[in-house]
Amino acid sequence: MRVLHLGKYYPPFAGGMENFMADLLPALHTQGVTVAALVHDEQPRRAGLLPVSGSVLPIYRAPCYGRLLYAPVSPAFPFWLARAIREFQPDLLHLHLPNTSAFWALAVPAARRLPWVIHWHADVVATPLDRGLGLAYRLYRPLEQRLLAISQAVIVTSPPYLDASTALAPWRERCHVIPLGLDPSRVADPEPAARARAAAQWGDADFRVLAIGRMTYYKGHDVLIRATAELGGHSRALIAGAGEQRQRLEALIQSLGLTDRVRLLGFQDDADLNTLWSSCDVLCLPSLDRAEAFGVVLLEAMRFGKPVIVSDIPGSGTGWVVRQAGHGLLVPPNDPVKLAAALRELHRDPAQRQSLGTAGAAALRKRFGIGPVAETVAGLYRRLLDRA
Repeated sequence: MRVLHLGKYYPPFAGGMENFMADLLPALHTQGVTVAALVHDEQPRRAGLLPVSGSVLPIYRAPCYGRLLYAPVSPAFPFWLARAIREFQPDLLHLHLPNTSAFWALAVPAARRLPWVIHWHADVVATPLDRGLGLAYRLYRPLEQRLLAISQAVIVTSPPYLDASTALAPWRERCHVIPLGLDPSRVADPEPAARARAAAQWGDADFRVLAIGRMTYYKGHDVLIRATAELGGHSRALIAGAGEQRQRLEALIQSLGLTDRVRLLGFQDDADLNTLWSSCDVLCLPSLDRAEAFGVVLLEAMRFGKPVIVSDIPGSGTGWVVRQAGHGLLVPPNDPVKLAAALRELHRDPAQRQSLGTAGAAALRKRFGIGPVAETVAGLYRRLLDRA
């Protein structure tokens, strides 16, 4: 069984979808599935990259010229798709959405002749937080619906997201709920040099709050900053990630007089991220709307046995993950007062932090590890190909 995955990017590009693909592909290989991936090259000035000869996991990286409204711009993608199909000879395509380049599968004859599985990571959420995205979705939706109409199966990451998705409503009979998973062995233990850098960032803080994610419109980092202003003692919040909202967040930190208690770290490599994970007291995911569909960072918190405080977004999988794992507290989205109260609760109760972290580690072993996820996905492939 040979399956070609179409995604946005692939590591070393850092992102939830990308890290999941990096875990899923090797895990599918252990299930007897021969896999390859076509993604966009994360280096915009390159002419793309072909797979390394003899690679067990061939990765095609089509040239990309930046992004427009969060979507990669890659006019050459259809040619790379045709080439990948010709060289890899897949039995099935696995399309990870949202991804505008996946629409080229509608126009490439070799792709149209194959059965498709769509991995629905998130709706394109029309939101007043980003009006340009809402307008663009009017053009995106007809192509999205055409992809869904042609697909044989749709993988959705949580029951609440499926229930709330208007885009998936006409296709519910072909939807399968399979949560995202994590390979804990991919996430390395901290290195000594990185430990020293993390210690310098935390300083003398007696309560260490970590947030990880791109500084973009739906992540709610401003809510965490306002909540931190409500905390007493020597608490400190570190926010790791780059993005277009950085300047606005820096101005907010300045205006609230929090320069010694909140730091924007920018992009962090894996070694530094893993050390921040191991040294924090709690992960905070204060996202605002359903653009935060699942939260891979919630699985990474399980890897390090850390409790979480998460926005319980209606129609999102974030609250569902926390309820299934039992590893954190839920708060209403966009409510810095309630978020501050939850932070104070865990600040004052180290035993509760330990108990929640232990529950998360157990949930990763039993339910959210990449092994069971890959086994379920491979089983879906086999059923579809047998039917075809």
